[in-house]
Amino acid sequence: MSAAAPGPRARVLIVDDHPLNIELARFVLEADGLAVDVAADAGQALERIAARRPDVILMDVQLPGLDGLTLARRLKDDPATCTIPIAAFTAYAMKGDAARMLAAGCDGYLSKPIDVARFAAQVRALIRDDGGIGA
Repeated sequence: MSAAAPGPRARVLIVDDHPLNIELARFVLEADGLAVDVAADAGQALERIAARRPDVILMDVQLPGLDGLTLARRLKDDPATCTIPIAAFTAYAMKGDAARMLAAGCDGYLSKPIDVARFAAQVRALIRDDGGIGA
């Protein structure tokens, strides 16, 4: 069962400090009709969110400076951003990590490397028209 498909220009913010990860994810998402913004660290992410609210955030857990889980907590604690779905976007998933990510406020998890054939659908499943998480 999938979530209702968002409009053709739903906006995704990718927060990741690895250019190759960003390039591939951006290519796949834009090819599927999604608008993509990118940020390499927490400071840039906050600037992008303030400038143009995303429909979903893909958050790398290991960022330079403020880590992704701390940023996710801050976004979920802020009434202005608490409804934006956040998916942890990382290759560093070990036993117990999913619980840590959910406890930090992440609404889901997407692993790297991405499955190019399924990635856009996985991201779209995180978005609902009312701004919540898809089923």
